[in-house]
Amino acid sequence: MKLDLKYLDSTQRIIFSLVPLYSRYGYTPYKMGKFEEYDLYSKNKDFLVSDSVITFTDTNGKLMALKPDVTLSIIKNSDPSASGVQKVYYNENVYRVSKGTNTFKEIPQVGLECIGEVDTFDRGEVLLLAAKSLETLSDSFVLEVSHLGILSAVIDSITQSYGVKKKLLDCVNEKNLHSVDGILKENNISSELAEPLKHLINLYGAPQKVFKELEQLESALPIKPLADEFKEALSIFEGTGLEDRILVDFSAVGDFNYYNGIIFNGFINGVPHSVLSGGQYDNLIKKMKRGPRAIGFAVYLDLLERLDTQYDGYDADVLLVYGDSSDVKEIKAAQEKFLNEGKTVLCANNFNTNLKFREYYKLEKSGVIPFEYNA
Repeated sequence: MKLDLKYLDSTQRIIFSLVPLYSRYGYTPYKMGKFEEYDLYSKNKDFLVSDSVITFTDTNGKLMALKPDVTLSIIKNSDPSASGVQKVYYNENVYRVSKGTNTFKEIPQVGLECIGEVDTFDRGEVLLLAAKSLETLSDSFVLEVSHLGILSAVIDSITQSYGVKKKLLDCVNEKNLHSVDGILKENNISSELAEPLKHLINLYGAPQKVFKELEQLESALPIKPLADEFKEALSIFEGTGLEDRILVDFSAVGDFNYYNGIIFNGFINGVPHSVLSGGQYDNLIKKMKRGPRAIGFAVYLDLLERLDTQYDGYDADVLLVYGDSSDVKEIKAAQEKFLNEGKTVLCANNFNTNLKFREYYKLEKSGVIPFEYNA
């Protein structure tokens, strides 16, 4: 029997749409348990969306956690000796504080990870799948992309002080150009050194436009190889019809302890937060000694609940009311007639008056008779 997605809720419909998408591109399913040792998360709290974790002590005395994240578990259980790339997708529930409620929730999450000898094509493919995932969610979406390697090179040209770099990154994230000058003055750094950074912060828009403007920095800073790599990865969108949905935004910032290279966030109309985020986390996978490179993303399904427009005010298309003397075969025959017309049918002797239907019928000896009902 073919599954009709219209009878699923919004979360189920999204999952049933995304899983086949990832499978078509050679990603295989990854399944994990609900628990992990808390130590895995405590060592990588900055990587988590929320650092609040539900913990409990197991019968063997180990401190365990309800998983707040999937990526860390995938990395931990990946094979560091495997050659090539490992491409997996997941459909899991995680347990963390929801952005919408600020309380702990069981949150359905779908995503994918590409681990191992990741190359430029793999990175481009992940970006393409991120955009296609957003397209599945909404007709109105954008994928904002940045490159931390380029941003890092520009900031390194200003200072080598970790503290100053951290402050400058905060300014980048807030697009706060005024504070950049103040930080440089406090640390006796020439304001001229910050001009490339200010230029970079203001770069936003279609890749072709941004890369043209980025060329102005390439002669003074060692960023051309990084820009060429970035450009090559984004070239995967040519001819897909998705080109105008991709925007480059160098003000997007990730934790440099974990992320490097390409990072991205996906937005859809009607939701104030990013519903998809991801990037390269080579630094994290090297820290966990599981391979040279990695990239992936997650779709946050809890943020999409407000978009569920399936309920149209009717609980079923047809209410078919039968009497105590009605024959089972007659009821079934009348029901089948409506089902064959593609309608949903509730058959009942006594029905809940709070329910609403498009059409009302009674099964009588003379046949199926329509009637009007006003609650």
